[in-house]
Amino acid sequence: MVYTVTFNPALDYVVHLKTLRTEDINRTVSEELYYGGKGINVSAVLARLQVPTTALGFIAGFTGEKLREMLDADGISHDFTPLAEGHTRINVKIKYGQELDINAGGPAIPAERVERLMEKLEQLRAGDFLVLAGSVPVQLPDDLYSRILQALSGRGIRFVVDTTGRQLMNVLAYRPFLIKPNHHELGELFGKEMTTTEEIAEYAGRLREMGAENVLVSRGADGALLADATGAIRPVPAVKGKLVNSVGCGDSMVAGFIAGYLFTGSYEEALKLSVACSAATAFSRELARADEIQEIYKKL
Repeated sequence: MVYTVTFNPALDYVVHLKTLRTEDINRTVSEELYYGGKGINVSAVLARLQVPTTALGFIAGFTGEKLREMLDADGISHDFTPLAEGHTRINVKIKYGQELDINAGGPAIPAERVERLMEKLEQLRAGDFLVLAGSVPVQLPDDLYSRILQALSGRGIRFVVDTTGRQLMNVLAYRPFLIKPNHHELGELFGKEMTTTEEIAEYAGRLREMGAENVLVSRGADGALLADATGAIRPVPAVKGKLVNSVGCGDSMVAGFIAGYLFTGSYEEALKLSVACSAATAFSRELARADEIQEIYKKL
């Protein structure tokens, strides 16, 4: 089972405009409503690939109930911890030839609700995957991810962490199975701008030396690079196609790597499926469907 944790889920309200004007009322051409949050996106893509998954995290208010309803409709298993106050956030994505994102802050999460989540995580067993994705909300301890990994360490659980900065560096001591910085985030970790494949390979290798088993670096239009647990460096070019949507591409990459590894046990095939998932989402108006992923995967 693959468990994902999203501390701050969202409903993503996407509006399409012909143009964006600040001096007058803007009227939409069309609108869509999607569930969002990095861990939830990972679970959604895994579910579409027929990988057993459960989404964990926190929901609140009528927007939280709507999110739960939407996941049920898509057959995505979840076990959220409810919050007594506040509302699950609504993020607004404005598309008008460009993209403008307005992300809300989300509800406060009391310490006793975090403890309830920890009780659920205590039920994980050897062979399970645990995906921690996104940043920790500001009202919670900055080292919460490393506390979770410390509590579950030594049980044969494979940890996947997709976050940035100090939160990412803090988890390396617990030997996560996979981390996925993009090339900008990799540069920020070491105070260096990454401009070449060789530089990215070198510093991804350093993260492996610091504890990560696999380091998957997403590079946007330049593809991706994997420094895997065998010590191999595997660069892969980007898939050619029309960019429609940038939301969820990195989360789709994480889901694809986990699914590919579970299906084949091969890091090379895991990398291929991760790139296919990311590209399929980039070329779609929402998270990629299984048929879209398989079509691209077969071409790699």
